[in-house]
Amino acid sequence: MSKGPGLFSDFGKKAKDLLTKDYITDHKLSVSTYSESGVALTTSTVKKGGYSFGDVAAQYIYKNTSADVKIDTESNISVNLIVADIITSSKTIANLKYPNYDSGKLEFQYFHPHASIAAAVGLNQAPPIDFSVTLGTPTFALGIEAGYETSSRKLVKYTAGITVTQPDSCSSIILGDKGDTIKTSYIRYLDQLKKGAAVAEFTRKLSTNENTFTVGGSYALDHLTLVKVKLNNHGTLGTVLQHEVMRKSVVTISSEFDTKALDNIPRFGVSLALGLENIFSKHFAV
Repeated sequence: MSKGPGLFSDFGKKAKDLLTKDYITDHKLSVSTYSESGVALTTSTVKKGGYSFGDVAAQYIYKNTSADVKIDTESNISVNLIVADIITSSKTIANLKYPNYDSGKLEFQYFHPHASIAAAVGLNQAPPIDFSVTLGTPTFALGIEAGYETSSRKLVKYTAGITVTQPDSCSSIILGDKGDTIKTSYIRYLDQLKKGAAVAEFTRKLSTNENTFTVGGSYALDHLTLVKVKLNNHGTLGTVLQHEVMRKSVVTISSEFDTKALDNIPRFGVSLALGLENIFSKHFAV
């Protein structure tokens, strides 16, 4: 576990990642190359429905600084700059976009053994301001998050949460959407090596009495093969099979079924990632 309570954005993240990561349905092809000097170059092509688009991304890491630049086929440019320890135990993040300047922002994060603070401000004439505070320890933490819109001078969001983290489990409760949504999640690792994990997530929207309950899990059959599954109360079943066919070369097969409408065609995704000692890799999804 970390030395502090972490950021508020980390509340429930482990459970969310287990229920969403590797569940793919789009067509995707990406090729990445790396150099020993800290430069990484990635080209990607994605097909969604009848549309295809791509991007080229470059990353450079030097000591406490990393810079990411991405250009896509619609001429959008995104620059992300991260500098650690300008102030001890801090991280500064600047995100710039072209031609949509208004979506850029500047963020500052500060970490303490018993607290963490994150503040972000938009880079425009009437910048939105987001602020979060977390208090506690690596085992128990509570936090709040708020968003203020300077153009309307209104508090547009406020969220509160609590999380409990143990070596073999993690649980959280988050009250969001201005108190209209309650989300609880729990993940438990089934062994010390974390080869297997079970997760449950429950979300209730108070204004509409709408409930979503999702259970899932993952298990490493061996050091090369991982299986994942999830099912929610709406009848959506998702599965993932991931296998390392050779060193740093992984194939992932994902599917999604509507168990309440078996006549519908299931959605499938296949991902192939080829790697050669971190110098070359591919990613393909169908």
